[in-house]
Amino acid sequence: MSQEGRRIARALAAHAQWLGMSGVDEIPPGLDWPGGLATQEVSRSDVASAMPEANLPGAVSSAAAAASSSNDLGGLRAEIGDCTRCRLSGTRKQIVFGTGNPNARVVFVGEGPGRDEDLQGVPFVGRAGELLTDIIEKGMKIPRSEVYICNVVKCRPPDNRNPEPEEVDACAPFLARQIEIVAPEVIVALGKFAAQTLLETKTPITRLRGHWHEYRGIALMPTFHPAHLLRNPSYKRQVWEDIKQVMERLGLSHA
Repeated sequence: MSQEGRRIARALAAHAQWLGMSGVDEIPPGLDWPGGLATQEVSRSDVASAMPEANLPGAVSSAAAAASSSNDLGGLRAEIGDCTRCRLSGTRKQIVFGTGNPNARVVFVGEGPGRDEDLQGVPFVGRAGELLTDIIEKGMKIPRSEVYICNVVKCRPPDNRNPEPEEVDACAPFLARQIEIVAPEVIVALGKFAAQTLLETKTPITRLRGHWHEYRGIALMPTFHPAHLLRNPSYKRQVWEDIKQVMERLGLSHA
């Protein structure tokens, strides 16, 4: 199966699991793959292999059917609209959706927008964003435009406080679908909040980082948030060790 085929299989498998977690059992089995996916060397067995829990005709049909209606980030952004699903809508200046390559091999997930992001509508553009760009471009030696970057919540919490549980819940389906649509090979969770949210754990970031985890069939590496590095430069070495593991997973040289 081609690399694109594997990407699509991962996307469909992830959506099958998301549907199951949302309480959807199946869609009528007469539905077939959307958009001629069969011509891209993707079969139901590929999806089942990508995620064993999807090895049910109904679940795989559900994934395929749902993917046909939410298969691009632009459509998802349009669905979010001028969101008022939580109280953050009353204090934000604008929604900070996400940016980067919609077919990226790696997705970076942060906590939420800060002041600069709220003003510009783009994630990670302040001082922490500059450091993240250095990690990607100087460390990983790939353009920032080739990765995808987003946050757990899409609106800035007042005074940059941690998002409240109901705010996370309001954004959770959109974050899940962003990751599903991009279908990366690796997720890098930046900081305690992103890692604990994606992994549904209270384990401290100091114990999570440096070890591979899994989010809906996708390899996930937690590491410290760039803002934490600005306050504690001594942690940069540990982040570099985490990023080197990501590069090895992607087959990138870090010599």
